[in-house]
Amino acid sequence: MPSNANASAAQDQDQDLGSGLTLDQATIPDLQRRMAEGNLTAAHLTAAYLHRIDRIDPKLHAVIALDPTAAAQAKASDQRRKAGHTRGPLDGIPVLLKDNVDTARLQTTAGSRALLGDPPARDATLVRRLRAAGAVLLGKANLSEWANFRSTKSVSGWSAVGGQTNNPYVLDRNPCGSSSGSAAGVAAALAQVAIGTETDGSIVCPSGQTGVVGHKPSLGLVSRTGVVPISAEQDTAGPIGRHVIDVAITLSVLQGRDPADPATAAYPADQTTDYAAALHRDALRGARIGLWRLPVLGKDVDALMTATAATLRARGATVVEVDLPYQDRIGQLELPALLTEFHRDIDHYLSTRTGVPTDLAGLIAHNNADPAEQTCFPGQELFDQALVAPGPTDSGYLAGRAELSDLARRSIDEVLAAHRLDAIVAATNPPAWRSDCATGDVDSVPASTPAAVAGYPDISVPAGYVGPLPVGVSFMAGRWADARVLAFASAFEQASAVRRPPTYLPTLPPPTPSTGTTRAGSPQ
Repeated sequence: MPSNANASAAQDQDQDLGSGLTLDQATIPDLQRRMAEGNLTAAHLTAAYLHRIDRIDPKLHAVIALDPTAAAQAKASDQRRKAGHTRGPLDGIPVLLKDNVDTARLQTTAGSRALLGDPPARDATLVRRLRAAGAVLLGKANLSEWANFRSTKSVSGWSAVGGQTNNPYVLDRNPCGSSSGSAAGVAAALAQVAIGTETDGSIVCPSGQTGVVGHKPSLGLVSRTGVVPISAEQDTAGPIGRHVIDVAITLSVLQGRDPADPATAAYPADQTTDYAAALHRDALRGARIGLWRLPVLGKDVDALMTATAATLRARGATVVEVDLPYQDRIGQLELPALLTEFHRDIDHYLSTRTGVPTDLAGLIAHNNADPAEQTCFPGQELFDQALVAPGPTDSGYLAGRAELSDLARRSIDEVLAAHRLDAIVAATNPPAWRSDCATGDVDSVPASTPAAVAGYPDISVPAGYVGPLPVGVSFMAGRWADARVLAFASAFEQASAVRRPPTYLPTLPPPTPSTGTTRAGSPQ
């Protein structure tokens, strides 16, 4: 086996875009500038990513399927540019889609063999928007099967279709879920950006755990039409990238109303936000930021949060230590609500597909009959519970969901108001745990829940490392404050500059006194 240094050098050979710029380092503005100058084409960029997928993804299993039209999409982008008709900053930029986002003529499986029927008849609304913006759709990313809503003892990043997605920093460690392949693929420079989805933590946790940036938008900012659901009350889709600027550019394309998605009716009429224009280096100057410590994540993560607070203060922010109320009650109410909503929403989604089971009962029957669906974890306890959960008109369900959503919003709103805060920050994730089908996940990622249940924006940006394992910090605020949290995340990203490329270590060495925390603001 080659040494780590030699392996790293080999992995970096196909990243070079000339003049010392690599795929890992390049931002979308960097790429667009080179294409405008004639020093790069979308065809060359797409080929570089496809080649890298071919070489690197066997280590990761981040990509389920490639789009055979990717090269043609890139060629069409180059022709538009030559004719002076580019469609904006995403034109010619390679994107991966989580494989629970409908893509016409491509399988969309949610990681389940039960959906290996006919491909969707039409693109999801967000896919149509990406195509209209000229993005090159490389293919589909692996995910935690059914977005981690099948078993109570699941392993994030595993699906019966795609196998186990590995963390690119340490390969036997978990990437978190459920947007595992989207985050790991971006971290390993297999795409410039990727689309993930989140019900609670599924964008921000894998982004934090693989050292990239992930934005969970306000509920209603991005259409969910054509996305395999868990809950219309909490589901959303959002961008994942190596740089906040890339995430902001992609969110600008994804945003907007959709008559087929009632949640987007609340999106401010005729509002089109240029999220990239909202970013500025001094965004934190004069801001008041609440620091929500989560001791359950351990002392190394807490040390990173102390360093994060110091970076925020150095950029001119006032940092106030806070605690978010109602978390225990929110935790009691969330799963019962999601069980009812999943049964309702998955049955509706399955009615839009052909050649697949027609309802949740059919999915359960498929899993019982398909040994491949039981190769990592055999259970489907959440499916079984959802099948017999109270219906969506049940008074107990309605009261529980109303209390749940109210408490989640209040947990953020009341803290913001009491301390006159502009945002709240918290550690996104613990250091990655070892992927193990026998034991399942380490379920300790509490920071995502308040914003996820409230429908508020939440963005994770790299904060530092515990040994070689990345940890993110999440910025959250009230509904429609997406531009504000993006600006804070960008200013923090520039001030801390901690992110470094993945190491692809097979495993971690035994602990030594020198193994410890890489603090925010101290890149190595």
